[in-house]
Amino acid sequence: MAEENGATPQVRMSVLAQFVRDMSFENMVAQKGITGADVQPDIQVAVSLDARKRQADHQFEIVTKYKVTSKNKANGDTLFLLEVDYGGVFHVEGVPEEQLHPFLLIECPRMLFPFVRRIISDVTRDGGFPPLNIDTVDFLVLYRQEMARRAQAQTPAN
Repeated sequence: MAEENGATPQVRMSVLAQFVRDMSFENMVAQKGITGADVQPDIQVAVSLDARKRQADHQFEIVTKYKVTSKNKANGDTLFLLEVDYGGVFHVEGVPEEQLHPFLLIECPRMLFPFVRRIISDVTRDGGFPPLNIDTVDFLVLYRQEMARRAQAQTPAN
């Protein structure tokens, strides 16, 4: 009825649950006995997203996947590898259908990010390294890059 009066519907979003779906941490330094004197870490962070509708009305599950690789700049040896799949269940209402996909893959991961950042920091610290506070992820840029990649993949090769 709000749409009939020309008013935009009220967007409502709430986080119903957050969870670690999967996580692994491998400390290659401890396994291989690498000494700290010759270590110059180079850290790479890869992020991917997944969203799916749940059976309940207006509920969606969003999973952010982080792969953090630390390699020694001197010789390319891996120092540690951390993979975290962190999810959230969201109740979302009032978002127009054509805006729902970007909303789920931009706004929902933004809500989850501070929690997964803390997990990454704690796991690297507990794993024997200085705590790693990853830079803030720009989910809008990440979304645009993924949409461009999909568009490129769909265009036939000339």
